[in-house]
Amino acid sequence: MPTAAPKKAPVPRKTAREPAAGTRRQRQIADKRATILGAALRLFSRYGLHGTTIDQVAAAADVSKTNLFYYFASKEALYVAVLQDLLDVWLEPLRGFAAEQDPREALAGYIRAKLALSRDQPEASRLFCLEMVQGAPLLRDELARELRELVDRKAEVIRAWVASGRLAPVEPHHLVFALWAVTQHYADFAVQVEALTGRTLADPVFFEETVENVQRIVLQGIGPRQP
Repeated sequence: MPTAAPKKAPVPRKTAREPAAGTRRQRQIADKRATILGAALRLFSRYGLHGTTIDQVAAAADVSKTNLFYYFASKEALYVAVLQDLLDVWLEPLRGFAAEQDPREALAGYIRAKLALSRDQPEASRLFCLEMVQGAPLLRDELARELRELVDRKAEVIRAWVASGRLAPVEPHHLVFALWAVTQHYADFAVQVEALTGRTLADPVFFEETVENVQRIVLQGIGPRQP
């Protein structure tokens, strides 16, 4: 009498709590890359490109130099990656500008978002400032391409607000420069702000006070003129 073929053991199904090996690997790579970028940002913002060594970054990120070079081919490539990442973060609030928005609400929200970045990522702001002071040798192409294209598009939005009478006449680029200057000041010159006021944006009361005052100064200056 023939015997029945043995049943195959069921193959365990992956659950939502058990991501595929490839997914885990991708997440590990992304996490390690973020750790290296964070360590590099802290060191570059303090010592600059030339004052920072790969050994310092590797030690701060708790990786070997060999492992670091798996992610970034050189110190310069790592530096550019740090700058590109922070540029993406900084530009995100500006990307939201649209002609159909109420300009006062859009600008007030932008001021709050930029001051929050100055509060939460002061090292990034200081590093970007340092790169600009040095002539942006490693970021010039990025500035001439992505940043300029975005600012030019948003300048058209500001012109539409002016043309519709919702803003006083203003040259858009100067408005953008002024917004950057007044918001990033609290990160780039945080030591001066604290020396003069005894406070920093980490203080929630001072943060809200700063947001409200900067919003008032800007919006009263460019609000539509009454006949």
